Amino acid sequence: MNRIAVLLSGGVDSSVVLYELVRQGYKPDCFYIKIGPEETEEWDCTSEEDLEMATAVARRYGCSLEVVDCHKEYWDEVTRYTMEKVKAGFTPNPDVMCNRMIKFGAFDRKRGHDYDTIATGHYARTETIDGLKWLTTSPDPVKDQTDFLAQIYDWQLKKAIFPIGHMMKEEVREIAEREHLVNARRKDSQGICFLGKINYNDYIRRYLGEQPGKVIELETGKVIGEHRGLWFHTIGQRKGMGFGGGPWFVVKKDVGRNILYVSHGYNPDTAYKQDFTVGDFHFLTLPELPSEVTFKIRHTPDCHRATVEKTGDGRYVVHSADRIHGVAPGQFCVVYDADHHRCYGSGEITVE
Repeated sequence: MNRIAVLLSGGVDSSVVLYELVRQGYKPDCFYIKIGPEETEEWDCTSEEDLEMATAVARRYGCSLEVVDCHKEYWDEVTRYTMEKVKAGFTPNPDVMCNRMIKFGAFDRKRGHDYDTIATGHYARTETIDGLKWLTTSPDPVKDQTDFLAQIYDWQLKKAIFPIGHMMKEEVREIAEREHLVNARRKDSQGICFLGKINYNDYIRRYLGEQPGKVIELETGKVIGEHRGLWFHTIGQRKGMGFGGGPWFVVKKDVGRNILYVSHGYNPDTAYKQDFTVGDFHFLTLPELPSEVTFKIRHTPDCHRATVEKTGDGRYVVHSADRIHGVAPGQFCVVYDADHHRCYGSGEITVE
């Protein structure tokens, strides 16, 4: 490694990344990516505090810190992707696209191209196996973030390093405490990377407004209420429905007729699938999937075993060994080898 760029977020993970690199004798340059909302007085954002923390940590280790404004790129690319998907009835993941389009995309175009490697605080690893660089899982199954990185391009993976990817979260906290880092006890950020304390539904409402429609029980055809917009609901959702006589599970959306279909009960069969199709698969290292895999469709410690078969149109049918709750079109299905070690990439779950 020659020239290293560290993406400092103000959080404890990226701060320990900087500590680790300096400890190993490197003198990286630090960058804070600005992607916050347009009007800070209206949206309660933590970006000012983040930048203060990042500045203090960079100064502590005698490293430069530069603010790189990727605000326009974020709102042009990631927000547009998110709104187009939710308007079409899908369940997008903005954080996945933020890594591809912003942290390893827009940043690379603006400043990262001057560096041999880009270091981040992701809980993931890379390994060279038979001469090929692979994205591999973290030993911490709760914090593993390979699912958020499974859409980056191969050239981005080649430049990426994850200096704390081999650690457990507890180890990272212990290092931060021992080194008296200013953010050692700072809580982990939750939700979408830039939103901070902003409510996701408020974010969507700002761009798409409301579009009321019927809520219908799938099994009986009975109208049980009215929704304010299909984009405020996700397949598999149970909490926050606000309809009487529940519990209700969201099981289907009819975008053309603006109807939300629900099923009654705590665990209805309609909330589960074992077989589903994945399209537009994005490969990280090799352009083919093995027949036996493990996979995730959401950011949880759990993975599931499955077999996959390729269809004539280049999509894949996933046959899960388990019944999977809340399979929704637009979600990313992240695929790993049978040992849940090497990540092959991810594709979008398609409409039935």
